[in-house]
Amino acid sequence: MGTRRRFGRIRELPSGRFQARYLGPDNIDRPAPHTFATKRDAEQWLVLKEAEIKRGEWLDPDAGKVPFAVFADQWINDRVLKPRTEGLYRSLLRNHLLPTFGGYDLGDIREGDVRRWRKERLSQTGQSTVAKAYQLLKSILNTAVDDQIIRRNPCRIKGAGTPDTPEREVISLSKVMELQAALPERYRALVLLATFASLRWGELAALRRNALDLDAGVVRVVGALAELDGGQLVEGTPKSRAGRRVVALPAEVIPELRAHMEGFAEPGPDGRVFVGPRGAPLRRSGFRRIWNKARDEVGLPGLHFHDLRHVGNTIAAATGASLKELMTRMGHGSTRAALIYQHASHDRDKVIAAALGEALKAARASDESDENAGRPTGTQRARTPERS
Repeated sequence: MGTRRRFGRIRELPSGRFQARYLGPDNIDRPAPHTFATKRDAEQWLVLKEAEIKRGEWLDPDAGKVPFAVFADQWINDRVLKPRTEGLYRSLLRNHLLPTFGGYDLGDIREGDVRRWRKERLSQTGQSTVAKAYQLLKSILNTAVDDQIIRRNPCRIKGAGTPDTPEREVISLSKVMELQAALPERYRALVLLATFASLRWGELAALRRNALDLDAGVVRVVGALAELDGGQLVEGTPKSRAGRRVVALPAEVIPELRAHMEGFAEPGPDGRVFVGPRGAPLRRSGFRRIWNKARDEVGLPGLHFHDLRHVGNTIAAATGASLKELMTRMGHGSTRAALIYQHASHDRDKVIAAALGEALKAARASDESDENAGRPTGTQRARTPERS
């Protein structure tokens, strides 16, 4: 008579294959997901399953039977997101993830499925969009791992979540001034604050009089205005906690900003600094036509409004600003974006190299002077009396 197993049970099926069963930590009797060719194979599987339970690594095999579409929608609902960020996530989900993974259960998504999905998407749309969709998929499935719904995240493609954004050309300040002059007078101060205070469009659209202190020469960034896909304007806080900041303004732009405040800003301490001709808040969609006309006039057809911020950040980096100073001025909580501008300040690096060269030349000249001072010249040597 054989000894009874300490963990699990094995029985031979009419087919000659073997089935393994065990009592899970949830007190539910569970079969192995497949049958085995030999009894020994079934025994080895039970040994591994018992060790998994003892290590606290056991997962309910039914936990992954959650539709991806349901879990992803709940994932977005559970998070406190900026309106534009939520809109972006739902757009990526609707247009890029659900068509492929909407019919999957979480536990059924494999690494090969993700690879094939990414390859197909890259053939249909831009790399930057695919990278954002991949990063969203990875984040959703990371939460499924944390919630012990799945054991391992199948998103394991190195670098797939990093948008490959080409470095944009930095236009000269003279070109910025030319662009400013091409805009209607009402919008010229936008160019100044975007370039020299590194403000984003949403931060400019939300800017109030009481946040622009021209006597102190600073602008306090405390709000942002988001325009959703349906045209709704939502006022909130800046993009991140680091976005709430105080930025110093160059003295040279103060007179133009004062003129703008007198001629175009809303009245009252809480009035908007920038409004349209009829007093309505600025809309990116409405300004785009005005912007495109001005940039075409000055020969910059590919220029985005956000590129003005790029110009100012590059100039700030070229002055020798530290990484922390750049991060503060830009309103970034991570070093990644600030490092871009530090790396981009090649002209500044040339200035530093030239200064180092001048220091070396001065040091060499000083050494040569000291040597000459301690060595007699040819005339002095000729007059030295001989010993008798």
